Amino acid sequence: MKTRFNTYDIMCMVTELQSLIGMRVNQVYDIDNKTYVIRLQRSEEKSILLLESGNRFHTTHFEWPKNVAPSGFTMKLRKHLKNKRLEQLTQLGIDRIVDLQFGSGEAAYHVILELYDRGNIVLTDFEWTILNVLRPHVEGDKIRFAVKEKYPLDRAKTNYNAPTSDALLEILSKSKPGDNLKKILNPNLEYGSAIIDHVLLENGLSGTMKIAKEAGKGFYLENDLEKLVTALKQAEQLLDAAKSQIAKGYITQKKDERPNPEGEGPNYLITNVEFNPMLYNQHKNQPYAEYETFDRAVDEFFSALEGQKIDLKTVQVEREAMKKLQNVRKDHNKRVTELEQVQVMDRRRAELIARNQPLVEQARAAIQAAIAKQMSWEDVKQLLIIAQNNNDPVASCIKQLKLNINHITLLLKDPFSHGDEDNEEKLEPMLVDIDLSLTAYANSRRYYDQKRIAAKKQQKTLESADKALKSAERKTKQTLKEAHTISNIIKARKTYWFEKFFWFISSDNYLVIGGRDQQQNELLVKRYMRSADIYVHAEVTGAASVVVKNPTGGSVPPKTLAEAGQAAVAYSIAWEAKVLTRAWWVHAHQVSKSAPTGEYLTTGSFMIRGKKNYLLPDHLQFGFSFMFRLEDSCIEKHKDERKSISIDDTVSDVTSVQEEDQEIVVSDDDEASDKEDKIEDTKLDTIAEERNIVIENKEVQEEEENDNIDNENSITENSDETVEDRRVIHETEDNKKEDDKSDSESGDESSEDDFPDTHIKVDHETGKVIVESKTRTMSEVSDRSDETIPTFPSLPKKVGNANKKPQKEKEQKKQEEKKSDGLKRGQKGKLKKMKEKYKNQDEEDRQRMMEYLKPVSEKKESKKLQKKGAGKNATKNKSGPKPVKSQPVAVILEASDEEPEPDAEVDQQGADADTEMLCQLTGSPFADDELLFAVPVVAPYSALTNYKYRVKLTPGTSKRGKAAKTAIQVFLKDTNATSREKDLLKAVKEENVARNFPGKVKLSAPQLHKHRK
Repeated sequence: MKTRFNTYDIMCMVTELQSLIGMRVNQVYDIDNKTYVIRLQRSEEKSILLLESGNRFHTTHFEWPKNVAPSGFTMKLRKHLKNKRLEQLTQLGIDRIVDLQFGSGEAAYHVILELYDRGNIVLTDFEWTILNVLRPHVEGDKIRFAVKEKYPLDRAKTNYNAPTSDALLEILSKSKPGDNLKKILNPNLEYGSAIIDHVLLENGLSGTMKIAKEAGKGFYLENDLEKLVTALKQAEQLLDAAKSQIAKGYITQKKDERPNPEGEGPNYLITNVEFNPMLYNQHKNQPYAEYETFDRAVDEFFSALEGQKIDLKTVQVEREAMKKLQNVRKDHNKRVTELEQVQVMDRRRAELIARNQPLVEQARAAIQAAIAKQMSWEDVKQLLIIAQNNNDPVASCIKQLKLNINHITLLLKDPFSHGDEDNEEKLEPMLVDIDLSLTAYANSRRYYDQKRIAAKKQQKTLESADKALKSAERKTKQTLKEAHTISNIIKARKTYWFEKFFWFISSDNYLVIGGRDQQQNELLVKRYMRSADIYVHAEVTGAASVVVKNPTGGSVPPKTLAEAGQAAVAYSIAWEAKVLTRAWWVHAHQVSKSAPTGEYLTTGSFMIRGKKNYLLPDHLQFGFSFMFRLEDSCIEKHKDERKSISIDDTVSDVTSVQEEDQEIVVSDDDEASDKEDKIEDTKLDTIAEERNIVIENKEVQEEEENDNIDNENSITENSDETVEDRRVIHETEDNKKEDDKSDSESGDESSEDDFPDTHIKVDHETGKVIVESKTRTMSEVSDRSDETIPTFPSLPKKVGNANKKPQKEKEQKKQEEKKSDGLKRGQKGKLKKMKEKYKNQDEEDRQRMMEYLKPVSEKKESKKLQKKGAGKNATKNKSGPKPVKSQPVAVILEASDEEPEPDAEVDQQGADADTEMLCQLTGSPFADDELLFAVPVVAPYSALTNYKYRVKLTPGTSKRGKAAKTAIQVFLKDTNATSREKDLLKAVKEENVARNFPGKVKLSAPQLHKHRK
């Protein structure tokens, strides 16, 4: 089957696609790592150009599946080609290289498509300097295909003139004995084997002819050289015409007969074999399809290629099924025929014994007499030979002695037959075994008994044959039906972009994906993680990086975070070790590939900056199920079946706790520990999180009104809380004085015990409070596990009744607790000094500083709101004197390297595609749903609660493949399973079923032992 362009195809296609000149590039997409699509547009005219490295280029009218997240090479093409006009589309010389020039002058860019060997796509600037290359490599010692190298234009061949007679003689003289004409010419000419075959047949020659020394026995130089020169001249003319004329398209086809168990006439499968810009002579006797243009023919050929491969596999399955049926039929026919022959032979033997009864008795008596004299078997043989030499009639009929089984073989003839007379009952002479222990009559009866037994067997065989054949035909028809159904399902099967990762859909309808190895972890974060997504990881070396896709940009529900944490733990060594461990999550902007100064990160390792939100450990319980792709008309019925639950930010605190600001390295490599130790030794404190503590004027007034309450501090018992005591600390007069004294002595620095892992400084000149977070590695986090164990907020210890106050004083204390809740010892005095110093800060300054401290992603969104707020504040301040400006109280941090923001259009496309995809898949189909195909899914068991088919997976000893087969058998034997669902489950490839299992598992399902039997 032809799958790539030859020289003649390229020339015809380049000529036809000149109509694209002048169109502008609208967008560039990638289908896979070799195939790219360029969308072109000119006013109302649109066209899609498809380029496949090494194989083809043409326009397409079909919707090819595009990658949701574009590759790096695609982004480079977009950067340089978008909105550029296609100025030239040419072939480099006569070589299989196509040059597409976008833009002109110094703004020109060249996309060079190589259609030979392994192929390549190269992007260069106007000076042919390589900007990007799809497949970097080296040819020879000097030619390098790499960035910043010059593309070698001088390699392309330019001459395709037909050789002269002398040149042909030189080419033919180099041939080896046994080489045919096409094999000799093809390496030395630029026409291609198809053109050479065509022109040779046109001139009475053949590509299979061999060089002969005599006329009539092959290619004879003296007679056929002129024909060869003429033929090659025609080939040259064909290539000349291809440069100026738009060619038609032809697809040559092949008919394969398909098995038809119904016997209702022939059934054929027509498959495409080749695409060509003309109907060659060698293809005129084959079926073909004709198209208006070569471009259209190529598009049709490649669009039907995958479907035809599936059809060919289906035909192979059908043929094997029919072959089994034919073998059953042959086996039954053979057994019946053999039984019929046994009956005929046994009847003849019995009749011959009966007609030769005296002779049989004499032969028995002679052999028995010899044995009775205790003669050895050899002596009996010698005696028999002597008797035969003397022409003894009895000895002459004995042909073989089988004394080991007490038998002799006699040659018996019909004594009643006459030589020339026609007798219907005449029996042919034949060898008959005689049992020496039985008389002639008994031997005859033995053969009659064997004949009757064979007749009964034949009758039973004939009776059972009908049932067996009908059963085999029924099974064959079922196999053919299933093969046809599975073929249609596989054709409709769409492979989603996330299936190459670990994946599942959470209970709240969020897509969760995880990397299988270091490379996939790298790819997942770099290409597929967006600004609103959540990054989840487990505190285990080698754990998978898990990303929760968040297309809406809102808060991710706690249940989804918990399920993602379960996945992060399960896809690590914790599953095999059967150990529970913690997982944590951070926002996408906290994950970076930029390492600290002087350090580097290995593949699959990332820097996590800021707070980590720890999740509560959960049981290692996964589930295996199937999701079904709904037909578009059935999607509406399943709307909101996995509806996302909107939550408040405070709810997430129940399932996770935050740790202090830190900088850690996340790695799935065993080298991570060495890396962490190195970072710990350097004690890097270059990255920390920005905090802003702003005291508003309203808060200042409220604090001043409650100063009298602050002076009377005591420890009270909270009798209203019954779950756990809550500790509330109020400063006494003496404690307050001691704190103020310690603050002044330490230069306004708070104790490190108050802020663990932080160092706070206040600059009185600038008014800035500097909080420096200590750099902590993964090893430090694990060592200080007591700090980060997820717990609920602790309540105060109960104290004695000595310090109880009246009821009114208790109410005041409760109000005081609400205001002072969350402040540690020593902070209140500090905050009082801060608000005194910065009480004149106005709203405009506060907003400006808040905007400055926001992350980059939030600054753009709040830009318009900031302008409106600033305008309002300016209007209000016109009426009165403007307060003195001062710096806000803020935590100043060293800025970290920001990751480049993803393309907004790509984000929107990815979000829309993910949302549409989630609506198409369901785990609980209705009986009247039209289902297209099934997708196996492995997820935390809590996410599969509403699925129709599910089994539980826990760490165990069963191999993944065996467990997957058992699970499918459980699903197929489900009484509620429809026939369509069963067909879809059977159509899933075995290699795709268990690939997402975490490891060796234990399967749990109702009545599982019955299914295993």
